[in-house]
Amino acid sequence: MENHQFIYPIFISFIITSLGLFSISLCIAAEFKKAKKEDLRFDGKLCYLPGSVAFELGIGALICLIMAQVIGNLLICRIVFSKEHQNNSKPYKKPTINSLICVISWMSFVMAIILIGTSISMSKTQPLGEGWLDGECYIVKDEVYIISAILVFITLSTTLGSLIFKIKKKNQVQTRWQHTSTS
Repeated sequence: MENHQFIYPIFISFIITSLGLFSISLCIAAEFKKAKKEDLRFDGKLCYLPGSVAFELGIGALICLIMAQVIGNLLICRIVFSKEHQNNSKPYKKPTINSLICVISWMSFVMAIILIGTSISMSKTQPLGEGWLDGECYIVKDEVYIISAILVFITLSTTLGSLIFKIKKKNQVQTRWQHTSTS
């Protein structure tokens, strides 16, 4: 088997890893730059909370996470729907560990998107009398961005794990196909 067919998945895996680690770093930075209780201004009925750098950091983390997940799953789909893989696979397959890993990846991805998205929307300026929701000001709780970073790590790990399983499976199928065609 030639080594050049592994260069593309390795290169894409490097890109996915870089985007995921950058997203994690941005989440951690946002945790330290988010608005604090001391920033909240309250005049009896109305509140004001200035925007924070966590807004921009969170948007960057969100973009990197989405790009990593989409690129990773496109590569997985490319492997699953490749002609060689389809020709050598069984017509019906029961769910495997790889399917479970994919489900975990998407679940952690959705939870991370919800947490980061809500946090960044709270990190925008909350004008006097408008607030974040129903005229009230909200501050992002401590460690929300850290939990988001952990979810990004789980998403990244499971996406790469699923990709590795698919590449190994494709390699095994191709090896079996080559042995049966040469016999």
